[in-house]
Amino acid sequence: MKDMDFFTAFTRDHLNILEEVIAQSKIPTVAAVNGYALGGGCELAMMCDIIYASEKAKFGQPEITLGTIPGAGGTQRLTRAIGKSKAMELILAGGMITAKEALATGLISRVCKPEELVPQALELAKKIAKFSRPVLMLAKKAVLAAFNTPLDQGLTVERHIFHSTFGLHDQGEGMGAFSEKRKPSFKDK
Repeated sequence: MKDMDFFTAFTRDHLNILEEVIAQSKIPTVAAVNGYALGGGCELAMMCDIIYASEKAKFGQPEITLGTIPGAGGTQRLTRAIGKSKAMELILAGGMITAKEALATGLISRVCKPEELVPQALELAKKIAKFSRPVLMLAKKAVLAAFNTPLDQGLTVERHIFHSTFGLHDQGEGMGAFSEKRKPSFKDK
C-alpha cells in the first residue's frame, strides 16, 4: 500500500467488498478475536454484529502512525461503539485497549479464556441459528435502525417490523410453543 496513489486506492476499494459481505449481511455474524485486532483487523471485527474476544486480545486503530486514517469504517463504527472521547483517543493517538477495556466500553460483548473463545463463539452462533431465520433478519434490521434514525423513527421501524412478524408462520409457532410449554419448531417462514 506504500506506493499506492489516490486513484488506485479509490478504485481498488477491497475493504468495501468486505463491508458488503459482512456488515450488510442479513444474517447475524459473530467475530472471535484471539490476539491483535488493529487497523483493518479491528474494523473487520466491528463489521460483525457480536464480538467475543480472548483475554489476550487487543483492539486499536493505529493508522495515524502510518500517516493515514481508518478506511474501512473505523472512525464511524468505533465512535458508535465506545463513544467520541475514547474513539478520538484511540484513533488520534494510535493506541490500543485490552479485551477487558473493550468489554467495559461496549466494543465487545464477552471476554473468554483463549482456549474457550472459539467454542463459546460457536455455541452462541449455534444458539442463534436455532431461531427463525426471517425473524433473526428482522431483529437485526430493527437493531441497526437505531444507528440510522432518530429515536421516534427507530421506534416506528421497530413497531412495523414487530407487526410484520405476525404474518410469519414462525411467530405463530413460537407463541404457540410458549403457551403449550414446549420447544418451538421453526420452519424459517
